Amino acid sequence: MGAATSAIFERSIRTNTLAIVRTQLTGLIAATFTPMRADGSLNLSLVPAMVRHLKDAGVTGLYLCGSTGEGMSLSTAERMELTEAFVDACQGELSLIAHVGHNSIAEAKQLARHAAKAGVDVVSATAPSYYKISRCETLVDTMTDIAAAAPDVPFYYYHIPSLTGSTISMTAFMEMAGGKIPNLAGLKYTAPMIHEFHALQSCCDGRFDVVWGTDEMLLSALAVGAKGAIGSTYNCKAPLDRKIIKAFDGNDLEAARELQLEAIKFIEIVLSYPFHAAMKSVLTRQGVECGPCRLPLENLTSEQENRLHAELDDARISNWLFNTPQKSQPGDAQSVALAGKQQLLAQD
Repeated sequence: MGAATSAIFERSIRTNTLAIVRTQLTGLIAATFTPMRADGSLNLSLVPAMVRHLKDAGVTGLYLCGSTGEGMSLSTAERMELTEAFVDACQGELSLIAHVGHNSIAEAKQLARHAAKAGVDVVSATAPSYYKISRCETLVDTMTDIAAAAPDVPFYYYHIPSLTGSTISMTAFMEMAGGKIPNLAGLKYTAPMIHEFHALQSCCDGRFDVVWGTDEMLLSALAVGAKGAIGSTYNCKAPLDRKIIKAFDGNDLEAARELQLEAIKFIEIVLSYPFHAAMKSVLTRQGVECGPCRLPLENLTSEQENRLHAELDDARISNWLFNTPQKSQPGDAQSVALAGKQQLLAQD
C-alpha cells in the first residue's frame, strides 16, 4: 500500500476498444467526523485543526459526509458547507472524496454537482436506504443517474449493506455498471466478506479500483491485494495502521499480526459504547475537538466516558494511542512481554 503523499493516482487500462484512464485510491483515507456545537449545529471553525491532525497522522485523503460523518443526519445545505470547509482547509494537500448518497436522488445529484464545483477529487454514493434496492438493474440505474450529475469527476459506489440493506452481488453490479457509467472508477467496499473483495480485485479485468472499508480487517485486505483503505478509526490511530502496512510490505507478518491485534482490541472497546461519540471522545483526548453527535446518535454520559478511557488505560492501549506509557515492575514475564510490544509499537 505504501506511504503515498496523495491518495489518488491515475492508471491507464487498455480494453479491447480503447485506453481508459482510471483513478486509484491508495494509502489510508480517514472517513471524517463532522464537528458540531452543543446544540447540534455545525462548528466549521474546528475543521482546520482536524485537517492538521490528519495530515500529521499520515493519511492520504479524507472521505466526507459518509457514515462516520453523520452525512444522513445533515441537511443538503450543511453537507455543502462542510464539503467547502474541508476543501478550503486541505488546500490540495489531501485528496477529498465527497459522499453524496441520499434517499432523494434529486438531492444526491445536487450534492454531486456541488462537490464537483467545490473541487473534490472523487464523488461517492451509497444506495438509498429507506426504499431498499433488491435488483442489480435498479441499483445501476440509480448510480448512473447520480454519477451523471458530476460527469468529469471519478465516481465510486459505496457498498455498506449493514446500513443500506442492499445485498446485491458487487461483482454483478460492477460488470453491469461498467458499461453504463462512464466515470465509474471503483467501489468502496465496507463488508467483512473478504472473499468477495478478493474476487472484485480482478473483476472486469482489473479495470476498477476496489477500496477496503472494514478497519479491523485491514491486514486481511492487504493479503488479497488492497492498495487503499477508507475508515473511521484512521482518524485517531492511523500511525498504528501505517505500521501494519509497513510490516506487511516488509514481509514481517508476525509484527503485522501483532499490530493488527492491537487495532482490533481498540475497535472492540469503542464499539462497546455509542461508536461515534466514543471516537469523538478519543479524538478530544488526543487534542482534536470535534464536539458532540446529533440525534438520533447517542452521546456518552460522563460515566460512560470515564469507563471508556479507563478501559483503554487498563488494556494499555493508551500507551500508544495517547503516548502515555504506564509503569510496570521490571523482571516479570508480563513486563518483558509488554516491553517487547511497546518496542514494536514505537517503531517508525
